[in-house]
Amino acid sequence: MHAPTSSASDAATSPQAAPGTSPVPAPARVATMLLPDERGVVDAAGRGYYEARHLDSVDELLRTLREGAADAVVMSLSRCIPRETHGVARMVREFPRVPAVALLMTDVPRVPEAVLSLGHTGVRRIVDVRRPHGWQELRVLLSSERGRGIERLACARLREVLPDASDELLEFFDRLFLAPPRVSTVQQLARWCDTGAGMLMSRFFRARLPAPKRYLSMARLVRAAHYFENPGYSVTSVANALEYSSPQAFGRHVQSLVGINASAFRRTMSGETMLAHFLDELVWPHRDQLRAFRPLGGVPGSTRPRGRRPSTRR
Repeated sequence: MHAPTSSASDAATSPQAAPGTSPVPAPARVATMLLPDERGVVDAAGRGYYEARHLDSVDELLRTLREGAADAVVMSLSRCIPRETHGVARMVREFPRVPAVALLMTDVPRVPEAVLSLGHTGVRRIVDVRRPHGWQELRVLLSSERGRGIERLACARLREVLPDASDELLEFFDRLFLAPPRVSTVQQLARWCDTGAGMLMSRFFRARLPAPKRYLSMARLVRAAHYFENPGYSVTSVANALEYSSPQAFGRHVQSLVGINASAFRRTMSGETMLAHFLDELVWPHRDQLRAFRPLGGVPGSTRPRGRRPSTRR
């Protein structure tokens, strides 16, 4: 088994932020269940695209998903033996929004039967990485699945709602939704946006817009609602994944912003309904101000130096 090598076509799809553009998300966190000698090859194939966390059983996969510590699951077809199918089916039922991919890496006895058995669990994506372009197919698949996440949907929807907004405002919204979970205060958001907290709050105040803290808080709840589309996520696991100080703090956050408790939020809100709530409260009523708003300190005709990912250290 040979480690995959990079190519020009790989470079074209590499998830690196170009100068002057909004930041791309960090590499996807992938939980794997592979044979020991397959792990290094998968690591080499995903460098810059995903970070693999290698696990030994379906129970460990479930525990990792419940902790909110994985964005996708990659399994070796060689590991999907009959006694594992019940656990894999349970994983797919509990986390239907988490992409699950099976890899055909070596010659597996009775491949059609193995594929059929896996299909009965609900896993529909199988990539044959023995083929020349198999690894690139895996990278593109994981990238495209992530690109359909609620964060990318939010960025696209904001462009539809604000077609004449400045590039600077759209960059702010991109950074708002693509920020890592640890960005939870205005100070951290300002650093992520490469500006000062006082300046950021002052610009929102002068423009007679809701405070940036409210935009950040609502965006975090959009992510939380998207997590809850997977029945396997509990309130505690989502609070931990989004780095709230405790499930109780998350519950207070939900109550203050949406007016319902965390359990009701989990039952009734999806990522898209919470995104609609974000737009209804923070965008639609303020479209006139937002059209001319430059939250990051630019002036018409100027070019802000960008391309450096801001620090998120506390």
